[in-house]
Amino acid sequence: MIRFFALFDALDRTTKTNAKVAALADYFREAPEADRLWTIALLSGRRPKRAVNSTELRNWAAEAAGIPLWLFEEAYPVVGDLSETISLVLPPATRRDDRPLADWITDLIALTGQPADTRRAAILDAWDRLTTGERFLFNKLITGGFRMGVSQGLMVRALSQATGMEETELAHRLMGDWEPRTTSWDSLIRSNDPAAAGARPYPFALASPLDDPETLGAPEDWLAEWKWDGIRGQIIRRAEAFALWSRGEELITDRFPEFAPLADFLPEGTVIDGEVLAWGDDRPLPFSQLQKRIGRLTVSKKMLTDTPAHLLAYDLLEEGGEDLRALPLSDRRARLTALIAALPAGMPLGLSPEINVDSWYEMARLRATAREKNAEGLMLKRLSSPYHVGRKRGDWWKWKLDPFTVDCVMLYAQSGSGRRANLFTDFTFAVRDGDQLVPFTKAYSGLTDAEFNEITRWVRRHTLEKFGPVRRVPPELVFEVAFEGIQASSRHKSGIALRFPRMSRWRHDKPVEEIDTLDTLKELLALHG
Repeated sequence: MIRFFALFDALDRTTKTNAKVAALADYFREAPEADRLWTIALLSGRRPKRAVNSTELRNWAAEAAGIPLWLFEEAYPVVGDLSETISLVLPPATRRDDRPLADWITDLIALTGQPADTRRAAILDAWDRLTTGERFLFNKLITGGFRMGVSQGLMVRALSQATGMEETELAHRLMGDWEPRTTSWDSLIRSNDPAAAGARPYPFALASPLDDPETLGAPEDWLAEWKWDGIRGQIIRRAEAFALWSRGEELITDRFPEFAPLADFLPEGTVIDGEVLAWGDDRPLPFSQLQKRIGRLTVSKKMLTDTPAHLLAYDLLEEGGEDLRALPLSDRRARLTALIAALPAGMPLGLSPEINVDSWYEMARLRATAREKNAEGLMLKRLSSPYHVGRKRGDWWKWKLDPFTVDCVMLYAQSGSGRRANLFTDFTFAVRDGDQLVPFTKAYSGLTDAEFNEITRWVRRHTLEKFGPVRRVPPELVFEVAFEGIQASSRHKSGIALRFPRMSRWRHDKPVEEIDTLDTLKELLALHG
């Protein structure tokens, strides 16, 4: 843990990319192999299962610090982070322990499912053997809220410097369903055994937002297709392996059993990048239909009948076991077209249609119709481009439709977390329904720090009631809230749920009497829900 804290401290002290990469590279050269594996896992979102909940941590920390729980709770919003609050209120450690990171994590994993007294004793013992900074990291390992200010791309670059291997190869090796307790450094990083890849996906290529396509040159140099609103995924058919991976590196094969027949008909050594969509009447259904299946570990027969899934293919990444990513998109697309054409009729896999127009003006007219196709806009990909790792600006663009917007009034405010713990940043908004105000959504992003500071001062002066961390305020501040989609919801009083809501403007110019109504949202739901 001492070495791991030194790494965290070095990363936390600089905003310079090269310095962060150098610190990580040194760590990957010098740390024990098990610690390297766990560090890679933590930085790529593979965290140990949580063994202790936040309420237990609060109670045990207050007890160890000799302070009443209410005083701990008052300190928490001032500090803004639970792990840091605990590390600051605890008394100094009476012992030191220089065990490596992997041992500490192994101990935490072993606590899962143990009685509360056993877990309490182990956590108190650990706190008494760690410095304030080490306790902070240890608490982060417990809560799962681990952040080191390092993207996976920077981590891969540091690994490349430490090992001398290509970044693209390392990024591919780190994908998939590996776990530090059952993986060695050599098998993950050094092994050249093709069989070790198994059902491992490739890193996804990502697009950048586009405002003006006129800057891209001639339309004929680009592949245009709809930006479908589903789950980005890779279908993999290799020897002894068939898998569907989401962009978030989640194995979702069992959640979409209708894709199972593809294992019999896709040629061995095939990897396809595409979009999983709810499907009906030979066209995509709204995302809200697919959302009914997201998060379900088992899918009922009724759901398979009512909301079948379909994959619209974008790209062919592997054919006959050959990695095609370095080829131009035009070549990959031609091979993908031929592969799909050779499949039997009725397969849950099709080609994402190409859009052919002669001008950007015509492209813009088509883009305006995207919602009619249950799409979010257009994707524009340079025909000569390879399949990049991650987001490489210039070759792939997403030209999304402008979001929906609604004017509404703030009813409740709550403090943020982290660096915004002393600001009110999380708000509940309402629209008019006759003479009533009906809450319909929450939002916490989209404004500047200066605006959040001004709103915080206003909330403190105008609080009507407190409900724990929530403040009720008079309905006076009007905001424009932007969102990507709308759907019916029985869980909300308004009967409506928004997709990706965020504040787009503070409407100083608009009185409360002129905010939108619930009927306005219901009309929008009828058209686009």
